[in-house]
Parts: sequence; C-alpha cells; structure tokens
Amino acid sequence: MRYDLVIFDNDGVLVDSEPLSNTLLAAYLTELGHPTTYEESLRDYMGSAMHRVHDLVRERTGQDLPADFDDTFHARVFAAFERELTAVDGVTEVLEKLRADAVPYCVASSGSHERIRVGHRTTGLDRWFREGTVFSAQDVGRGKPAPDLFLHAAERMGVAPERCVVVEDSRLGVQAALAAGMDVYGFTAMTPAAELAGADGHFTSMAELPALLA
Repeated sequence: MRYDLVIFDNDGVLVDSEPLSNTLLAAYLTELGHPTTYEESLRDYMGSAMHRVHDLVRERTGQDLPADFDDTFHARVFAAFERELTAVDGVTEVLEKLRADAVPYCVASSGSHERIRVGHRTTGLDRWFREGTVFSAQDVGRGKPAPDLFLHAAERMGVAPERCVVVEDSRLGVQAALAAGMDVYGFTAMTPAAELAGADGHFTSMAELPALLA
C-alpha cells in the first residue's frame, strides 16, 4: 500500500444514498417554490454541505429557505434511508481488505454526523468505523470544495496530507481533495469521469479500487 490513510467520502461511495437524497431535495425545493429537477440537484448539490443549498437559493432568488428546512429535509431523508438505503456494492470487501492489510481509513463527509450514523447503522457499515474515524463538515464549518474537512481528517488521524488518498464521487469532493494536496480517485458509478477532472484515476466498480490504492 502506497498510502498511509484512505479517506472515504460517504454518500455515493460507502452508502448508495445520492439517488434517494437528491430526489427528495429536488422535490422539497420545488415544493417551496424553487423548481429543481433531480438532475439539477445532482449538478448543484451532490457532495456539498447543506449550507451550499441555502447559499445558492439565496444567490439565485434573493430568498432565504425556511428556518426548519434542514430539520424537515433530514427527517424525510432518514425515513427514506431506513426504508431503502443499501451499502454501495463491493465496499464491504474493500474495507475488509484495508483492515486485513492494517491500512488506516476513515470517512469525511459533507453530511452531518447524524446522517452518517443513520446511514451506517441502516446498512451495517457502522461496525467498520470505530470512534474517531468519522468526520463531518460540521466539524470544520466549511464544506467541500474547501479542503478543510479533508485536512481536518488527516490531522486527527495523524497523517500528512501528501500521504493520504481520497475516494470521491463528486466534482466538489475531487476539488476539495486536490486543494488539500491529496491524491484522489473518482468513483464513476453515478458521475461521468469528465466531471471528476483532476482525479488521479477513475473506477466504475469497487472491485477495481484495491488495485488503484496499491
């Protein structure tokens, strides 16, 4: 293994949550009078923290979203997670190999800690992430594409940024990893490789990831 730390994005990389959450986000924004398609939600918000939703709506319309927007949205998402969420196919085998090879890994997500916990508990991935290996944009204030979250994760895990590799599936996440001075591999199951420009490599199946990391 040529890296000292593997940093996983969560949504779309560990748990197959992007179709669920972006369908709900587009519907909720439309319900509030901000017409948004599923494709537009993926384009504008995939991989970002919630503050980006507020910022873009305010920038485009001059209006603020309701004060309870985040709470209402998360309640809808968590209910959908508990009904339908699954782990990304093949990710358990990747985690098994990293653990067997004694390679440190963690998760650094734009989602809240509660969102990460609900997703991991529902899919059974919680057993792979011990306390102190789960990081959220809540911890740093600025989400992706700012590098803050990845730099925070590396610091807390005690690894220099240049010895880290990030596994991402969003344009904003790739930009954040590059800004942090880390290698990054783009997962193209949902996002075309062209939208993950700058990544050190791309892969369409988790079965391909161990070879890239090695």
